[in-house]
Amino acid sequence: MALYSEKVMDHFRNPRNVGVIENADGVGEVGNAKCGDIMTMYLKIDNDVISDVKFETFGCGSAIASSSMATELIKGKPVSEALKLTNKAVAEALDGLPAYKMHCSVLAEEAIKSALKDYYDKNGIAYDADLLGGEHDCEHCCE
Repeated sequence: MALYSEKVMDHFRNPRNVGVIENADGVGEVGNAKCGDIMTMYLKIDNDVISDVKFETFGCGSAIASSSMATELIKGKPVSEALKLTNKAVAEALDGLPAYKMHCSVLAEEAIKSALKDYYDKNGIAYDADLLGGEHDCEHCCE
């Protein structure tokens, strides 16, 4: 059995939505040097819909694939739907990740939520802090 699914390999070799959105409505960066994986998500939001999303990821193939898939899952969706995206949904959409690479899907979820928090903060929009989560703790996923 292959270590990575065809979808993981496809999103690693041909990542979707790579790049930067100048004057993004929300920007989120997560990860740290201990992990080796750092993700930045850029969101363009029009009328409460994510009209564009781009990412930059420094990390392994699973991190790149998770970032790519996460952008595909939220592009064109209402912000309320993007808030509900879980790391498990990202991993499932990739037809699974090895257990020791699941932290990559966690980072993708956290990067999106961090970008949404930035959007809310920039626009003075109240939000439930519990929905947006906290900072990534590599102590629990990357050892």
